[in-house]
Amino acid sequence: MTASKDEIFAGLRKIDTPTITNVVATYPKNPLCLGLYNPWTENWYTDSSIRCIYPEMGPVIGHAVTCVYGLPDPNYSGRLSFMDVIEALDAMPKPTILVIQQKWPPELMAKAGLAGEIMVTSMMSVGCIGMLSNGPSRDVDAVRKLGFQLLLGGVTAGHGEMAVQAVNVPVSVGGMDVAPGELIHMDENGAVKFSADRAAQVLENAEKMLVGEAEHLARLRTAKTAAEVRAAGGAYSARPKA
Repeated sequence: MTASKDEIFAGLRKIDTPTITNVVATYPKNPLCLGLYNPWTENWYTDSSIRCIYPEMGPVIGHAVTCVYGLPDPNYSGRLSFMDVIEALDAMPKPTILVIQQKWPPELMAKAGLAGEIMVTSMMSVGCIGMLSNGPSRDVDAVRKLGFQLLLGGVTAGHGEMAVQAVNVPVSVGGMDVAPGELIHMDENGAVKFSADRAAQVLENAEKMLVGEAEHLARLRTAKTAAEVRAAGGAYSARPKA
């Protein structure tokens, strides 16, 4: 029987993001790795500039809705607003994760506390369960109570006038390129993306990989010498012949 989307997503929420990256692209020589990207040359997971605000929440997964924020442009004033972001979230299959690329002058980049409790509550009303952004946000104490995950470039208390520059366009956040509709899996380790049509295969292979990893760890925990560690083999490749 084919698993439903809800069942697949529930399974993926039980798996940590590094295991998902292992299956998506990290170990291309492993038969369980789908090899969806060249692991070094493509921007498919986030770098160390991104901070998970609520590590205790565990993994979340959702379809990416993207937008770009920056300073108001007098030549583009009033063309887009936060309601356009809300409408894009509402139109996307659920659940969603909002991916915001913040584009500010260097002297403002660390000071723009973009999304607070009101914005997050509005997003949650249309099925959004988390946000990923290369810049800071605020109200993290209030948002913590909402059960909404945040992966950010930092935290700060305020901001000035700001504007939506684009909605549902390709963006780059924390070293990861994201297109609208791609799946984002994220936890305290960071975020990874992959195509929504590969979700069932990612789950199946990740579960198998975890079994192999557990077996490898069990062998390592009984090892007492370098020879025994060698004999234990590796979690991500076939065991060496005796």
